[in-house]
Amino acid sequence: MRRKLCRDIDMSKVQANCLLLLAAAFWGFGNVAQKTVLDHLDPLSAVGTRCLIAGLLAAPLMMLELGRKLEPGYWMSLIRVSALFSISIAIQQVSYLGTSVTNASFLVSTATVMTPLAAWFLIGERPTAVVGLAACVTLVGVLLLSGGLTASFSQGDLAAILSAACYALWMVELGRHMQTHGAPVTAAAAQFLVAAVITLPLGALHGNLSMAAISDAAPELAVLGIFSTAGAFGIQSIAQRFTSASHAAVIVSAESVFGAIGAAMFLGERLSSVGALGAAIVLGAIILLSLSVRRSEIAKPVAAE
Repeated sequence: MRRKLCRDIDMSKVQANCLLLLAAAFWGFGNVAQKTVLDHLDPLSAVGTRCLIAGLLAAPLMMLELGRKLEPGYWMSLIRVSALFSISIAIQQVSYLGTSVTNASFLVSTATVMTPLAAWFLIGERPTAVVGLAACVTLVGVLLLSGGLTASFSQGDLAAILSAACYALWMVELGRHMQTHGAPVTAAAAQFLVAAVITLPLGALHGNLSMAAISDAAPELAVLGIFSTAGAFGIQSIAQRFTSASHAAVIVSAESVFGAIGAAMFLGERLSSVGALGAAIVLGAIILLSLSVRRSEIAKPVAAE
């Protein structure tokens, strides 16, 4: 029985890693839309609209989780997760106003290194040697993939770094919430709707939110709302019940690889030899981390006996 249970847990972790890679693909391919949507909408209006679309898609599925017994601290935990999500996604979108997609892609991916440190500080989850190595290797790979910081450091770059720090805190809080309380669909829907409630009024007051602007941005909003928000963040909410925040941060850093593939497919961009090396390094770090997880889980039944 113990062996069967451990095999089930091992399969759950493998499946969680695959789900996180799918989320990274949704984010990576959505990078183009995240930049071009600003041709029609201000950042807060763009965030609010995409999150409203995602929230409306996820809300009906919350019926599947009705009747669950709520653990103590559930609501405060959900509020923390939703607030951090709203701050992170809004700052990230704002950063695109003042920096290039290349710089933003690299700087937001520094969350890969920040997350293990945040997990250590907030919940005492000491990063293993493999996780630390994978995070540092991933950082090098993303830098090579992005071609480095090609412009002088700007306010947009600082905003991207700040969003990375907020995402690191969010991943830790999301992981803690999911492993304690579960109900991933409710958590995802709450995050989306809270972000929409916060940002849409600000967009209406200080931005250019209007039906005409939303109509012009409809293709980008569809991609961002359905795939990059409802799909990707919803998947991450589910997957982080079965894996740590540090592991998740490394795996979702594959977003930069998928972003390069999307740019090649839709914009005709091509990776340089250095960029291809960076992509290979990122994938290698993910494989290293996945193999280490699998070995550690396979070893558990032996230790139990």
